Amino acid sequence: MASHTIKKVLNSSVVLVEDERGVERVLLGKGIGYGRKPGESVPADAPDRVFVELADADHHTLVDLLSAIPPGYLEITRETVGFAAEQGIALDPHIYLALTDHLHFAVARARQGLLVVNRFAWEMRALYPRHWAVGLRTVGLLRERLDAELPEDEAANIAFHLVNAEAGPAAVDPLRVVGLINAITQIVTHTTTARFDDDSLHRARFISHLQYFAERFFTGHLLTSDDDFLYQQLGERYPRAVAAAERVGSYIEQEYGDPLPKEEIAYLALHVARAAPE
Repeated sequence: MASHTIKKVLNSSVVLVEDERGVERVLLGKGIGYGRKPGESVPADAPDRVFVELADADHHTLVDLLSAIPPGYLEITRETVGFAAEQGIALDPHIYLALTDHLHFAVARARQGLLVVNRFAWEMRALYPRHWAVGLRTVGLLRERLDAELPEDEAANIAFHLVNAEAGPAAVDPLRVVGLINAITQIVTHTTTARFDDDSLHRARFISHLQYFAERFFTGHLLTSDDDFLYQQLGERYPRAVAAAERVGSYIEQEYGDPLPKEEIAYLALHVARAAPE
């Protein structure tokens, strides 16, 4: 790759560069900006350097933010990306900008005593265990290197960023998935005898079913068989579970405008019945 010209040194690990066609990119690399000045050329072939293209004006705001963030945060982000790679998680390069900004803000909030609780932390841990594990290691780095008193739930916030930045085909928005799962779980616990402890097998099984359901729902691949035999059988044997599943169906139709097929309601009722025997 050809060398690039420095336009601006953001900090010792980040510089704004421009190629021969005038295309701007952020170049990340430990010590890449140390002692550098605008107008100098920098080689781009070092293995530890990462380019982040600036596709639109909004990214310039992030560039300005990075110039005000101590380079230690970027180094933690770089290690986080490395942890993710070890877990088989390939990330879009823009994670370097978005996650670095998030980590800096999270530590600033913590030092002000403003700890934000992630209501979906358990769901994130259950649905995205690899991303959660990476987030947990990152929280450990923040505590160790920056003396930041962050709660374990912060791993869920980091996991959100990782899922959203995962490379490859567009995935289902994890926030929508865990939001739907949380709403369904609340409906079931309020309308049945089901009680889910954080580490219970019932909860793990139920959440696992809901994960697949949510992914089918948001990708338009719901079960749509015309055979309602299972639904009728469950209605006779587990009327409360079916009633709870119907409540979920009503919520989804009201919230998203899409009615649930009887087959999906039946399978949901089956899992409700297992979690809350009548």
